[in-house]
Amino acid sequence: MSRSVFYVSDGTGITAETIGHSVLTQFEGVVFDTFRIPFVDTEEKARAAAERVRNTHTTTGARPILVNSVIDPAISEILMTSGALMLDIFAPFIAPLESELGMKRSRSVGRAHGMTNFAEYEARINATNYALTHDDGLDVNYADAEVILVGVSRVGKTPTCLYMALHYGVRAANYPLTEDDLDKLEIPPRLRPYKSRLFGLDIDAQRLAQVREARKPGSRYAKIEQCRHELALSDKLFKRENIPVQNTTHTSIEEIASKILAWLGIEKHMF
Repeated sequence: MSRSVFYVSDGTGITAETIGHSVLTQFEGVVFDTFRIPFVDTEEKARAAAERVRNTHTTTGARPILVNSVIDPAISEILMTSGALMLDIFAPFIAPLESELGMKRSRSVGRAHGMTNFAEYEARINATNYALTHDDGLDVNYADAEVILVGVSRVGKTPTCLYMALHYGVRAANYPLTEDDLDKLEIPPRLRPYKSRLFGLDIDAQRLAQVREARKPGSRYAKIEQCRHELALSDKLFKRENIPVQNTTHTSIEEIASKILAWLGIEKHMF
C-alpha cells in the first residue's frame, strides 16, 4: 500500500512533519510518499496547495493525507477543499488548554521554530560551534564538555554531537579511539579527568564496514575483519573502564541523544 502525505504549514513545516512522521511510523506495511509545503500563509498559497493535493489524488487514485499546522482558520478551510484526509495537529490540544488556562491562544505564526528567545538561540549556536571545534579528537581542552562521545571511527559520534548541540544546546565533544588506544585498552590520559562525562558508541561490524567502504572504498580500514577487530577491542575497553555504551546500528540519532542525556543526568529541554 502506498499513500501520499502532505505536511502543510504557515511556517517551516518542521512541527507538522515531526509529529506526522512519528504517527505514521506506527503503520507498518504502508509506503508513505511525503511532501512538505511550508509558508502557506495566504489564501492564494492555500488554493495552490489544495490544487496540488487534488492532482495527486487524481494521479495516484489514492486519497492523500494532509497534516496541517496552519493557524489561520480561513486558510485551513481552503485546504479542506483538497479532498484529503486532513489532520490538524493543534486541534486536540487547543480547546482543553484554553479551558484550563482561561485564555485564548495567540494564533502567532512560527513561534515553535522562530528565534523568540535570543539567549536560547545563542546557546544553541555556541554549543554547535563547540561540537565542531571539539570534533575527532583534535588538540582541544575537554574541560568545558558536558558529554564526550568515544568510539571507533565512523560509529556516529559527530552527527550525534551536532544533534545534541542544535536541539539541546549541549556542549558535546567526541574522541575517536585510535589503534594505539585500543592496543593499550585504557582511556587516553587526556580524557581520564573527565571519565564521568564519557559515553561510548558501538555499532555492528557489518554496518561499520558499509559506512567505511562508502568513505574509503577498498581500504584495509573498511575491511570487515578490521571492523570486527576494532569493535571487539573497544567493547573490552568500555567494559574495563565501566563506560556506558549505546549501539547505533538500528537506533536513530534522536533516540541515541535522548538515551545519552538521560544516562548522564543532563536535563535540558529540546529547542
